Amino acid sequence: MRTVQVFLFLLLSSATVAQSRIDCDALHSRILGENVRYCVLLPAEYDSTGAKGTKYPVLYFLHGLGENEQTLFKSGGWNLVEDLRQQHKIGDFLIVTPEAKASFYINSANGKVRYSDFFLGEFVPYIESRYRIRLDPQGRAISGISMGGYGAFRFALAYPQRFSAVSAESAALMTASPQELNATMHSGTPLGRLLGSVFGDPINVAHWRGNDPFVLAKRNRMAIRKLAIYFNCGREDEYQFEDGAETLHSLLDAEGIRNEFHLYPGNHSGPYFLSHLGEVMQFHSQHFEAAGK
Repeated sequence: MRTVQVFLFLLLSSATVAQSRIDCDALHSRILGENVRYCVLLPAEYDSTGAKGTKYPVLYFLHGLGENEQTLFKSGGWNLVEDLRQQHKIGDFLIVTPEAKASFYINSANGKVRYSDFFLGEFVPYIESRYRIRLDPQGRAISGISMGGYGAFRFALAYPQRFSAVSAESAALMTASPQELNATMHSGTPLGRLLGSVFGDPINVAHWRGNDPFVLAKRNRMAIRKLAIYFNCGREDEYQFEDGAETLHSLLDAEGIRNEFHLYPGNHSGPYFLSHLGEVMQFHSQHFEAAGK
């Protein structure tokens, strides 16, 4: 009996050691003039003696409006990633989640909040200097949910040379014109409450178009052919982001740009995101593996 107990103790101890860990901290941004919190999910092997010289791919995962850098891990994402790794469905890569508040991950129209400049000019270099990650674009990918999905597409389509893959769930892709969205902003509808003032009030048309994923996809259509692209959306999305997702899918297809798109039953909610998060993680893992060969 004692032998069995010792065996179980060792088994549980080894399982604990083999778990990934989350490293949360804050970076003081000169560009934003404030501290920006972030979390990094490190694979179990990261701290092992045998992996001290290993550099890992990195996935930047952007949260949605009203969420923060811890949402992915507190809403079931950590357990899901752990399960996928234990089942050998995904490999080892870092997942980095920066705080973004309601920035939409862009520079605001009035220039007061330069989140895009911060992310590209301060945050990514800081993460690359602090953690053992690959510095080449093939080892760098970006993903996001809702507002974060908009941000992921905007970064990848505006700067395709910096990333090798992009994914999104229920990305905040809006097909309405800035003029139509101006009316929406003051209508009290879910979409109107979502927009806020980051794009200007009224919306600054030039600023809107300069950050619009649809415009960027056309403008940089040759460069983004190298990107691996995956996205999904629920058919019953409260913000009707399925229309934007289908529009982007059609646009990419028309330009001959490979992309994987899925329209699933479901709404704009945590349970929907979590139910398809595994696909996102497997997509990026497979891409990292193929890019590393």
